[in-house]
Amino acid sequence: MPQMAQELGLNESKIQLTLSLFLISYGVAQFFTGALVDAWGRYRINLISLFLFIVSFWITASTQDIWVIYLMRILQGILSAFVVISKRAYFVDVYEGEQRKHYLSIMTIVWSIGPIVAPFIGGYLQTQFGWRSNFMVLAVYSAVLFILELIFSGETIKQKKPLHINYLIGEFKMMLKSNDFTFGIVMCGISYGLVMFYNLSGPFFIEHQLGYGAITTGYTSLIMGLAWMCGGFIGKALIKRALVPKLRIANFIQISLIVCMLLVSPYLSNLYTLTFFAFAVHCTAGFIFNNYFSYCLGRFPLSAGIAGGLVGGITYLLTSSLSYITVSLVNPSSQFQIGLGYGIFALLGLTTLYVIHKLVKSV
Repeated sequence: MPQMAQELGLNESKIQLTLSLFLISYGVAQFFTGALVDAWGRYRINLISLFLFIVSFWITASTQDIWVIYLMRILQGILSAFVVISKRAYFVDVYEGEQRKHYLSIMTIVWSIGPIVAPFIGGYLQTQFGWRSNFMVLAVYSAVLFILELIFSGETIKQKKPLHINYLIGEFKMMLKSNDFTFGIVMCGISYGLVMFYNLSGPFFIEHQLGYGAITTGYTSLIMGLAWMCGGFIGKALIKRALVPKLRIANFIQISLIVCMLLVSPYLSNLYTLTFFAFAVHCTAGFIFNNYFSYCLGRFPLSAGIAGGLVGGITYLLTSSLSYITVSLVNPSSQFQIGLGYGIFALLGLTTLYVIHKLVKSV
């Protein structure tokens, strides 16, 4: 993003908006894509989406117009919704019981580290070939997936659902009336929003304030991805433990780490301290996210597409809005301010878990 801003002659906020537009369109689209893949099936929708990915990434890599980039990022968000929802539903279609939990948990870990690890790969591509090469590589990657999907995949839906707005609204109402499901989604949005807050602020701080290059930014993003993955695997290992108590402990650890970060930052602030604290905080966020996301995805197996769309849609709306609002409020340009942003998300998580605890006691 920093090199995009420099080459296109735009300020940082306009480039940061490309990520927010992608996340918002991805989130909004999932409210409808879930119903579509439940009504029309998974396979053909996935193929069409992959083909359009190829075209849209090529256009993004070729244009100088920021408004065209905005449009393509919105389209890519919508296409991502189709691909992700169809593949989430695939695991619900094919597996049951503990196997379903196992594969949904693994998919959640792999899927969610993508946006975190991507800057690591992108840093090398940018250094060697410029920022546009990232989108060309994504176009080629989409083409490879399209070919593999065409050869090896197929339709897995067992029973198609009617595509009626009243039916969809009824399903949404039924799902959202389940407090465990609804507040689980809120916790997912808060946890992933914390990570996206770092993605929007960390690279600018590392490159503009600390003076490091894109490759260093990529390495730190890779470390953040490993932290998220570690949290996810710890969550998977403890998947049979009671849900709310273990998440309350994780949130307490998260808040304690952030308090330490805020206390240390005025006296010691460099790449290593930022990476240490961010790694630990992201690990707790990955733990919380993996537990709740896997739980919510498997909550309504008979309407896997609609449930997956609702989970992903609300999660990404919360993620994009919370991360962008927090960046705007805090305007992070130091390690201390990044810690303040983390603190906002941790306190939101604490409040949500408190509400969940009260609801459980009332029941």
